[in-house]
Amino acid sequence: QVQLAESGGGSVQAGGTLRLSCTGSQAMRCGYMAWIRQAPGKEREGVARIGYNSGTAIYSDSVKGRFVISRDKPKDILYLQINNAESEDTAMYYCAATRGCDLLPNDVRPSDFYYWGQGTQVTVLP
Repeated sequence: QVQLAESGGGSVQAGGTLRLSCTGSQAMRCGYMAWIRQAPGKEREGVARIGYNSGTAIYSDSVKGRFVISRDKPKDILYLQINNAESEDTAMYYCAATRGCDLLPNDVRPSDFYYWGQGTQVTVLP
């Protein structure tokens, strides 16, 4: 059973850094994991995705060059490093994972993910 749990959220000054963590994916054998965010009044936005076995990462245009997704497979931890935080990054951040092993297109689509954590709040202060 995949049971995801995020941690590491909080407040960060604009321009600062924050690292989010996600555990609970040890039951996975293939597929993808991702970080997806939702700001108040907005739809969910996929910001980063990583292949469970390949480690290949893709990013949305809004975070490319600032966010880094990575995974410590032996420790079963998924990370999202937020660098040079911007006010637009304020949102609830969710860790998510696919259920199957199908190849996905090069886009981080929230609808592709079956398992979700409860989320961790990130607030960027001016």
